[in-house]
Amino acid sequence: MSNQNVHVVPDGKRWAVKPEGQASAASSHLTQHAAEEAGRRLARNNQSELVIHRRNGTIRDKDSFGGDPYPPRDVKH
Repeated sequence: MSNQNVHVVPDGKRWAVKPEGQASAASSHLTQHAAEEAGRRLARNNQSELVIHRRNGTIRDKDSFGGDPYPPRDVKH
C-alpha cells in the first residue's frame, strides 16, 4: 500500500481512515481526531500524504509524509 494517499472521511456518524484505491476503510473511529491520529500513523508508515476531509466532503487539511525532493516549509508544526 505504499505511497497511496490516506483519507480521513466521514462515514455516517463515524470517521473512517481510507487508503486511496481501496474499497474498504482501514479503520473506523468515533471522532475525527481519533481518525486523524490513526491516519497520520498509516500515512507516516507508508510515506504518503494524509488528506483530512470535512463532514461535507471538502478537504480541510493535508499533511505529507512522502519523499518529496522539494518539500514546502511546514508552518503548522
